[in-house]
Amino acid sequence: MMISKYFNPYSDFGFKKLFGEEASKDLLMDFLNQLLPPQHQIAELTFKNPERMADTSDDRKSVFDIYCQSATGERFNVEMQKSKMQFFKDRSLFYSTFPIRDQGKRGSWNFRLVPVYFIALLNFRGDDNGDHKFRRDVCLKDQDGDVFYDKLHFKFLQMPLFTKQEHELETHFDKWIYFLKNLENFDHIPAILNEPIFQKGFEIAEVSHFNSEQYDDYLKSLLAFNEAEASFDTAFVEGKAEGKLEGRIEGRLEGKIEMAKILKAQGIDISIIALSTGLTEQDVAALN
Repeated sequence: MMISKYFNPYSDFGFKKLFGEEASKDLLMDFLNQLLPPQHQIAELTFKNPERMADTSDDRKSVFDIYCQSATGERFNVEMQKSKMQFFKDRSLFYSTFPIRDQGKRGSWNFRLVPVYFIALLNFRGDDNGDHKFRRDVCLKDQDGDVFYDKLHFKFLQMPLFTKQEHELETHFDKWIYFLKNLENFDHIPAILNEPIFQKGFEIAEVSHFNSEQYDDYLKSLLAFNEAEASFDTAFVEGKAEGKLEGRIEGRLEGKIEMAKILKAQGIDISIIALSTGLTEQDVAALN
């Protein structure tokens, strides 16, 4: 297995590089504006310190807290996340409470809140009756279907359910989803994505542009992503039968071995591979 020309945007490294750095703010803004309503088109955005959630689960590092301001000056918050996870609705609701809670003020306060949008890029299919929908826009409604509260919105994008091919892309949003879903598999920039915003995305994502430290960080991130994928898939399948624990361990080991082979083929020192994967140096040396 060889490293692709462009990184995997679902890896923590790729997701942060593409959407979570100051240098790529214009990409994030352009993407989010495809999902947000006209009154909340982003004119300015800032990132909140991601370390504030260090005492919660590890997948929190894949969630970005974004403070936004519209062209009319209205402020609102966006929570953006990607990850393959169980109970993703529960976690989404849990994470959405933090930008709400953080608006609390000491002393006298009238409890007026700014809107919050929770946006999730899901690289897996959901687990309920709505799992046939690529995009789900959710807000709090009453028994008649009328909006009860218009300041909390969830937007779920189930990426495997986006099946449009290059010739079927109609909107800028379509192009973004096509770009994200297929980025790791591209070996060149498709004609339909040959415009400035995507050109910059491809430039950021090209692995050959990384320095040695960034390259090592990406490989470690890719290993973690593959291991999580194997663990999730194995747990899902084996959860219906006996041997769930054994299957999960086997999936993790296979992911580590596969990544160790990749690193070894790239000429990475055996001691670094062992440290990154948790395998012994003897096991790494024996791999072909």
